[in-house]
Amino acid sequence: MFVRLENTPRDYAWGSTTAIAELLGRAPSGGPEAELWLGTHTGSPTRIADPAQVGGHQTLAAWVAAEPELTLGRARTQSPDEPAGKPSDGPAAPAEPAEPAALPFLLKILAAAHPLSLQAHPSIAQAREGFAREEAAGVPLTSPSRNYKDRNHKPELIVALSPTFEALCGFRAVDGVVNVLQEFIDRGAEAGQPVSALEAFVTELGRHGNAEEAVAWALEWLLTGSNGVHNLVTQCGAVAAIFPPLGTDTSHKKAVAEAATVRELGAEYPGDPGIVLAILLNRVSLKRGEALYLPAGNMHAYLSGLGVELMASSDNVLRGGLTPKHIDVAELVAITQCAPLDIPLLSPKTLSPGVTVFAPAVPDFALVHVSLEQASLGGQASVRFDGPAIVICTEGELTLSGERSSVTVHRGEFFFVTPDEGVVALNGFGEIFAARQGLSPVLEE
Repeated sequence: MFVRLENTPRDYAWGSTTAIAELLGRAPSGGPEAELWLGTHTGSPTRIADPAQVGGHQTLAAWVAAEPELTLGRARTQSPDEPAGKPSDGPAAPAEPAEPAALPFLLKILAAAHPLSLQAHPSIAQAREGFAREEAAGVPLTSPSRNYKDRNHKPELIVALSPTFEALCGFRAVDGVVNVLQEFIDRGAEAGQPVSALEAFVTELGRHGNAEEAVAWALEWLLTGSNGVHNLVTQCGAVAAIFPPLGTDTSHKKAVAEAATVRELGAEYPGDPGIVLAILLNRVSLKRGEALYLPAGNMHAYLSGLGVELMASSDNVLRGGLTPKHIDVAELVAITQCAPLDIPLLSPKTLSPGVTVFAPAVPDFALVHVSLEQASLGGQASVRFDGPAIVICTEGELTLSGERSSVTVHRGEFFFVTPDEGVVALNGFGEIFAARQGLSPVLEE
């Protein structure tokens, strides 16, 4: 079956007022539209456009719960290779569905006009332990101090749909951080600005035995909110204002770029310690079609842009700045990967002309991208989803023909595909993204 889905974008304050509407060919709502959720997660229930088609069920979650064999298909073997939050954690427990008779993935369209909070997500083992601990302590699921809303991990990937998509992700080498901060100190001193807090911060970073210990100390100290932190954030912002605009000083490109990030975040979150924490992180600018994959423990924040986001079905978020919301410093430090990381770009695998897949090594999800252009591909492709799938059409229109039925999907439409459709032929000219489960073949041989 091909079942059309509907939902209303969530109106978080950081959302764009136009990007999602423009992508889907709809009129803007007039307010911020931050995330459009497609899945069985209860945080924003996805609606069935024609309930009569599925026995009267109003939401995808209700239909899946009522008819799991039809909607989810055969049982899948979970992989034991779920990445842990830190290398020292050892092998994590096998992944499990977030809840019985539910999709293991959550597909979103995300549109950020303003920076999101700095955050990290737990591994499976950490989520299970944390959830059990908070349940035993009687912390209500609705409490703002609750860290673990469910027992699942939340690895995620995002593919840029806008010309650029800006993000922070993963801590970089401390030597590079120190070099940038030293340029801040030198530039500030030349301009007669106070730099004592910056000097003290650089000195303290150097006192730790290795980069991971230095970053863990900085993360914990910056989020304590002491007077020393306030002075550091203030001095950092004042010195950043001295630097020229991005792209105008090629001899100090890194410091100029970091100063631009500090100014950007300072305008949105004045006085927030996340402004300094951002200097410790990799800054990445994705082009359209490029992707990031963020496993457990990777500190990150999306700053601006439009993208397709796919993740395990979970709402476990440990925040680390750029937010007025609850921050559990001890728990955040415990689950965060503080060792230096490369930018976690995820390259797609080409399956056939016009068909690629972003497939991180997790059982929860993979993202299929089909782009058929009249001039080069003749408007035809074939995909086997091998399980339930959710399809978003972002350009043009494509006819999807499975083993039991067919449907024409137009720009701005979303469809759930039941596993019994098997191999799906695509004809037409347009673009779709399809969320599916991971670690199994996608293209029919």
